[in-house]
Amino acid sequence: MAGPESGQDKLDRTVVQVAANMVAEVCSIYVRRRDGSMELFATEGLKKEAVHKTHLKPGEGLVGQIARHAEPMNLSEAHTHPAFSYRPETGEEVYHSFLGVPILRHGRAMGVLTVQNRTHRQYSDEEVEALQTIAMALAELVSAPEFAVNDTTDGTRRIGGASLSGGIAIGHLVHHEPRVAVARLIADDPDHERTRMAGALTELRRTIDDMLDRGDVPLAGEHRDILEAYRMFAHDRGWNRRLDEAVQAGLTAEAAVERVLYDMRPKMLKRSDTFLRERLHDLDDLSNRLLRVLAGRTTAAAEDLPADAILVARSMGPAELLDYERGKLCGL
Repeated sequence: MAGPESGQDKLDRTVVQVAANMVAEVCSIYVRRRDGSMELFATEGLKKEAVHKTHLKPGEGLVGQIARHAEPMNLSEAHTHPAFSYRPETGEEVYHSFLGVPILRHGRAMGVLTVQNRTHRQYSDEEVEALQTIAMALAELVSAPEFAVNDTTDGTRRIGGASLSGGIAIGHLVHHEPRVAVARLIADDPDHERTRMAGALTELRRTIDDMLDRGDVPLAGEHRDILEAYRMFAHDRGWNRRLDEAVQAGLTAEAAVERVLYDMRPKMLKRSDTFLRERLHDLDDLSNRLLRVLAGRTTAAAEDLPADAILVARSMGPAELLDYERGKLCGL
């Protein structure tokens, strides 16, 4: 992922390496297009002429189902599944077993990563987990502008938002980008990574305590309740246990944070409980804040914030907004 090649070259190399390491006869990557369809972008094993020509409509085929439900699919006989959609240009009729995982970013399937074999086999839990980790690493790549379809020919984009209060604000746009790119996934020393994780969690909780002790945070009321729930999430033993298990599985501390968020996000989105679904913003915020602690950064707020800043964010948790000097914000 850190190489100088184009995104297409990286995908082409990835499918070759995954197929070889998983002893799979086929490895393919499908990328989501603007209309929700899935396009075959790279493959090792299927016919090369199918690349960029094979498209699956939203929800079509096994790949479409994986993208729609954001869950892996592990089949020893793919042809008998009711969602199977045969595409003759791919030459996939000789392959029976199938494993596919979604490539998720912000809980949305940006693509699907698959492997196939001729023999009837059920892929192991370790193989599913390995493919999910690779998909996690691919998420940033397939979300890059190189793979996006521009809204206009001149490259400008119109972005719609929700109006929370009337009026017009004019100022300088500031992009809120809380995420820290994870460059290294596999740990050289798991014990060292566990120590790093434990230290980062301690520092995370300290910074949250300091935030709640600030004079501009009310001592009671709804705002206080929201931040107290946020602090409880930081101390949640289930979240902490999942982070530790991911590190023990051989991931770096940063990759473990990404992996746990990657696993928990689609599950929380499907919950019928509104309160739990709303806590997803807390999970995003805490994960990003923990990544910044691990990277030695203290805040997601842009440095040298202009005096007339209009903040543009994909999403924002309540604690993230407190990182900014509110006197300089004229719009969100």
